[in-house]
Amino acid sequence: MRAQLARVDAVLVQALIAAALSFAHIHDIASAAGQDGWKAWAYPVSVDLLLVAAWRRLRSGEAKASGWCWFVIALAASLGANVATAGLLDLDQVPAWLRILVAGWPAVAFLGGTLLAHSTPTTKPANDTELIEDQEDAPEPTPEPPAQPAIEAPPERPAVPVPAALVDHARKVATEHHTRTGIPIDTPTLRARLGVPEPMAEAIAAQL
Repeated sequence: MRAQLARVDAVLVQALIAAALSFAHIHDIASAAGQDGWKAWAYPVSVDLLLVAAWRRLRSGEAKASGWCWFVIALAASLGANVATAGLLDLDQVPAWLRILVAGWPAVAFLGGTLLAHSTPTTKPANDTELIEDQEDAPEPTPEPPAQPAIEAPPERPAVPVPAALVDHARKVATEHHTRTGIPIDTPTLRARLGVPEPMAEAIAAQL
């Protein structure tokens, strides 16, 4: 635990030293470019905040192109100020192009910070697990009942020719049966009395 704390403390100390040096270098460049007073101290704050905002956007995984763009811009401003104070630039005679860059930096930083902080995040598509859960929650379709086969009507029997004399005889038999029993004669009885096949008996009964 102590070794871990010592390692963390060393990293924090190193980060604080680097931040302080970079902060001072940007302040010196801004002051040399004509930004005196509190304005010179606001420049390093602006650069560092833009770096942090771009880094957070990169860590979030959204709009990486925008995050990398503003991260490179802020890093170039910080690195350029650090290199410029290494004796390569006469801070007493700052060139006009550097004064223009320093004067225009607030607008650039404001634009970058606004875009990074208020850009609309892209919506992520639903993952496979959500799709599977939606499919499981969906009601199963009700199977349709099997279609009933059409019932075909039985074929009609061909008409059986009945002699007229047989029909007259059947009428007499039917009359005699009705007189004796009081009920009309049925087809089986008529068939038995006449001794004819069933189709012919039905044909005769239809003509009575």
